[in-house]
Amino acid sequence: MDTDEGLAPENALGDFLRARRSQLRPEDTGLPASGRRRVPGLRREEVATLAGVSTDYYTRLEQGRERRPSQQILEAVARALHLDDEAVAHLFCVATPSTRRTRRAPRRERVSPHLRRLLQTWSDTPAFVLGHALDVLAHNRLAGALYADFAHCDNLLRMTFLDPAAHGFHRDWDRAAASCVAALRQSAGIDPDDPRLREIVGELSLKSADFRVLWARHDVRGKTREAKLFHHAQVGDLELHYEAFTVNSAPTQQLVVYQAQPTSTSADALALLGSLSAGPVPAPDPAMDTE
Repeated sequence: MDTDEGLAPENALGDFLRARRSQLRPEDTGLPASGRRRVPGLRREEVATLAGVSTDYYTRLEQGRERRPSQQILEAVARALHLDDEAVAHLFCVATPSTRRTRRAPRRERVSPHLRRLLQTWSDTPAFVLGHALDVLAHNRLAGALYADFAHCDNLLRMTFLDPAAHGFHRDWDRAAASCVAALRQSAGIDPDDPRLREIVGELSLKSADFRVLWARHDVRGKTREAKLFHHAQVGDLELHYEAFTVNSAPTQQLVVYQAQPTSTSADALALLGSLSAGPVPAPDPAMDTE
């Protein structure tokens, strides 16, 4: 499969609109559910009615024949499709015409040595830095222990969809998988030509039917905060809450920090995991101390 497929198609706007209207039922929008439907979701004419545009105009939007919709039109379509703020931002990204850039060589994302040192000072909470394609660029000792059930702690998507440990580790695998794909879709809307994104989408599209299904939904959701349910081979069940922070010195990177509710069984399990993984702090790599 070509790694371009599904990432930066010629009609990204149409693909997004079709995927989102297929997930809405007439009753979700106040429309009567009339007759049998050959395909799930709303019909084009129903979306057009809700958006206050003609069916012909909306059809041209989906078919890619209307290349410059106005802000007012996009906002009306977003309301018709019940898009949340993140999906609306994605809609504007894929609807904005841009000149196709020359294919770039993959760039290596680097974590600043200061941030690496900060990670290692947090001994009682798992923390790691994610790149724009959900690559794990750096992590502290406790995060490494948390993900020790995986063969590699390298990319959240590859770990979730390709590592056999994932289904046992994630107590709600479906939710974890959908969250990862929605975060990647958000990155793809911002920069669909990025080589690393193409590489990840291409690999997972070839190797995982579950990924292909979720990718086709065009759900968009960035990583901000969420509760995660894990099962660790050494310490058992964990419920951890994470917060994600944008790294101002590298805006495509995010710092993710997990915490357990104080005095909870998860806090006890996390403390046990920390004691099991305790050891001398590794010496900093001199090569990483240059900006």
